[in-house]
Amino acid sequence: MTDRYLMCAPDHFDVSYVINPWMQGNVAASCNDLAWRQWDALADAISGVASVERLSGEAGVPDMVFTANAGLVLQNIVVLSHFRHAERQPEEAHFEKWFSEHGFRVVRLAPHLAFEGAGDALLDRGQDLLWMGHGHRTSVECAPELAGLLDIEVEPLRLVDERFYHLDTCLCPLEGGYLMYYPQAFDEASRARIAARVPAARRIEVAEADALDFACNAVNSGRHVFLNRASGELAHALAARGFTLRQMPLGEFMKAGGAAKCLTLKLNELRRLKVRTAA
Repeated sequence: MTDRYLMCAPDHFDVSYVINPWMQGNVAASCNDLAWRQWDALADAISGVASVERLSGEAGVPDMVFTANAGLVLQNIVVLSHFRHAERQPEEAHFEKWFSEHGFRVVRLAPHLAFEGAGDALLDRGQDLLWMGHGHRTSVECAPELAGLLDIEVEPLRLVDERFYHLDTCLCPLEGGYLMYYPQAFDEASRARIAARVPAARRIEVAEADALDFACNAVNSGRHVFLNRASGELAHALAARGFTLRQMPLGEFMKAGGAAKCLTLKLNELRRLKVRTAA
């Protein structure tokens, strides 16, 4: 099955406000022409191994380009996001319209809960498990709601470094049951839960320098990994596990706190049977 991704064109992308540390000092400092070139390069690269559906951006919602935050897709269900910050809440109606028009069953969590979609809810690639980040954007109370709604086990992970405000900025499930992550972004209990669920041989711990380059904010399609930048050490670790790495400069989007994974939403997520082994 060919992977399908939704990407929103950066028609109106800009850093227009500050809702994360990456935006600080970058208001009105982005170059839309360069953003377009970087976005096109990523979309074209992913299109070489998967299918990319392109959505036009809307005026007044500059962060709509980060489609990972639109919702959580599993089979034909999409759990629509409800953004914590008022600046992003107008995106919800645009994404709801798109999903409804494209055959998805759109559901929402309780209105008092903040939930930021596949930015904070990531399906494991080795078992029927959903990792859910909380502490900055998504409410921890979403965990039992998602578990009941999707009939899936949810493992909540507490984020403790505001630079890694979404789970997908510091953790990336990879094909074959591997997990690439930056341990220091999590509290001690969450690190222990990761270690309990993923054998050491399947964990790829990234250094701070790679984490700050958003190496974990990667798109994984089959054995292909697309990301902003990786050190030689990380590139070797991925290659040793059979992954083909594509480094795609995404500096304009980094000014807003996003990179490759933030710019994509996988549309055909399926349930996983357990495939992870100890080796």
